[in-house]
Amino acid sequence: MKGITRRYFVKSAFVVGVAAALPYSRVQGANDQIRVGLVGCGGRGKGAHIPSFERQKGVTVVALSDADRQRMAEAAKVIESRYGHTVEQYVDMRKMFDRKDIDVIANATQNYWHGLSTIWACQAGKHVYVEKPLSHYIWEGRQMVNAARKYNRIVQCGTQRRSQSSIAKAIRWIRKGNLGRIRYITAFANKPRSSCGKRDTPLPIPDTIDYDLWCGPAKKVPIYRDRLQYDCSFDWNTGDGESCNQSVHEVDVARWCLGEKMLARRVMSIGGRFLFNDACNVPNTQIIYYDFPTAPLLYEVHNLPEAKGSGEMPAFRGERVGVVVDCEGGSVSLYRGVAWDSEGKQVKSFSGGGDHFVNFIEAVRNGRREDLNADVLEGHISTAVCHTGNISYRLGAKASRKEMRTRVQDTPLFSDMFQRLLEHLAAHDIDVGTRTVTLGPWLEIDRENECFKDNEQANRLVRGFYREPYVVPDC
Repeated sequence: MKGITRRYFVKSAFVVGVAAALPYSRVQGANDQIRVGLVGCGGRGKGAHIPSFERQKGVTVVALSDADRQRMAEAAKVIESRYGHTVEQYVDMRKMFDRKDIDVIANATQNYWHGLSTIWACQAGKHVYVEKPLSHYIWEGRQMVNAARKYNRIVQCGTQRRSQSSIAKAIRWIRKGNLGRIRYITAFANKPRSSCGKRDTPLPIPDTIDYDLWCGPAKKVPIYRDRLQYDCSFDWNTGDGESCNQSVHEVDVARWCLGEKMLARRVMSIGGRFLFNDACNVPNTQIIYYDFPTAPLLYEVHNLPEAKGSGEMPAFRGERVGVVVDCEGGSVSLYRGVAWDSEGKQVKSFSGGGDHFVNFIEAVRNGRREDLNADVLEGHISTAVCHTGNISYRLGAKASRKEMRTRVQDTPLFSDMFQRLLEHLAAHDIDVGTRTVTLGPWLEIDRENECFKDNEQANRLVRGFYREPYVVPDC
């Protein structure tokens, strides 16, 4: 099996053989301490995973892994100072996965590492909480689902809106037909981002980082941005841009509301990376049309302010990040938990929170993946939906205003969203008439096989690219 040494595979196969043969409760000790190994000690791992697991009764983080030894040491200090115990530290996550006393892997690695690390953890007999977006490629996400099922593991995706009870209540209310049929959903993320910089010489890699392990499945190339870590989300080699990094939350909630269990029928994207002139290459302004059978889903990304010189971000009906459902008889903001009738009068509100990490631990203790609010399969589908939009963008070309209008004119909702895009760019003095905007093609989707119809180039991006020996196996 590519990407795994024979010694590691044989050792893991033994653990998995035992794990698959036993009930969940006997594997992880339903009434005993649940021991967690955290891989990825950055902001999300240190700031969310550690406290979210440590504050639960009977749950302890016992080990850390990160290719960045400095970040890992800082996380270890946090655990010792706040929770009064020490942890083992591993640069290579596989050594941590080898430990038979660890029940759960908390996976807060970057996007491009989610797939392989989760599969390795499943093979080693661990249950996994893995951050969003679930995968870096569509095919990879399906292998993660396959691994969870093959090795009988409980795997939760970190799309934590699934555990927010106010959203669940609102979706149930909508599905009861209180506002009639859903006409369309608009999801959006207007989050401020700054340039990632553009160096003349490669970024020096500190001695505290094992750069080969840090790169893992991604291409091992010089870095010309100013920061190594988080900005890797905005480079196609290691990240998936705002329209997947953030939008998987909104797309997941929208798909949940629609009741869609598969990819859209077709997809198209328009956008670009404007004003920054930096070393990153994902769009910072983007619109995507997902054509679902139930109703269309429109997605908008804006990382620039609402206008040149402004300190405010764009908003859609008063919200910067959210999901708005338009129905025959009114609309609902799922994030705000408010419903209005067709005259704009508020007719209903929804409240209630939830804890995604608690839900995961409860499912592990109960041995029931059915109890998960965001099983790996749900995370895979929502992430894959986002990938299809990005694939349209990546196959696109710079186009004129006329070419773009022609492409969207037969889809009124898309035309409206496109007009909002033009107005936003005009507010920044960006001339769309000079072929500055990338127009992606309409891509027809084979929903059953999670690929594209008659498009070899698009399907190459479905399958992905891996660097030996960090190759995602066919599960």
